[in-house]
Amino acid sequence: MPPKKNQQLKERPPIVAAYLRVSTDKQTILNQKSEIINFCRRQDLKITTWCTETVSGTKKESERELGSLLKKLQCGDYLIITEVSRLSRKMINIMNIIHQSIEKGVTIYSIKEGYKFDSSINSQVLAFAFGLCAEIERTLISQRTREALARRRAQGIKLGRPKGSLRTGKLFQHKKEISDMRREGLSFQKIAEHYNVSPETVRLFCLKASVKKMKK
Repeated sequence: MPPKKNQQLKERPPIVAAYLRVSTDKQTILNQKSEIINFCRRQDLKITTWCTETVSGTKKESERELGSLLKKLQCGDYLIITEVSRLSRKMINIMNIIHQSIEKGVTIYSIKEGYKFDSSINSQVLAFAFGLCAEIERTLISQRTREALARRRAQGIKLGRPKGSLRTGKLFQHKKEISDMRREGLSFQKIAEHYNVSPETVRLFCLKASVKKMKK
């Protein structure tokens, strides 16, 4: 039975998938579609699957239609995009998609940059360069975050939750319920589990909101 299944997969005609993405409904996919159609004509490829969506590129591919498309693609299939930024706005996510596709034997064409990602040595070198860029990007983000925090401290700005913000937090609307729970003798831990917050958050809220446990 397994050999027959493998034979069917090998005999399956390759999928040529075109992925188009825009960030808002005010943008149009017409330019992307036109570029992909013209490219496929030059490459003698016939698109078998169109995948279009309006979603932010910062969202993970697993939370987009792109994720479902990538799962369908197998060895010998193609993914056509107008540019790598259509896959994601985060370099690390782009790198992961490219790496996983190469591992599966899926070829990715990025038209504007002229990239072709497959199992060839050139593609692997290019993928390595993308991975290096992703690592540098993570380092720079971390560095910028530390520098920004250091500047705020130097300016005397107190970091963390602003004083009194608990009153406008998610627990304030449940003040009466929490007061009743405390009067019934429930611990901070039990109340925290009920509202999916930390016991310390409940303790500080009760302190600020003058919620006291009933004395026995």
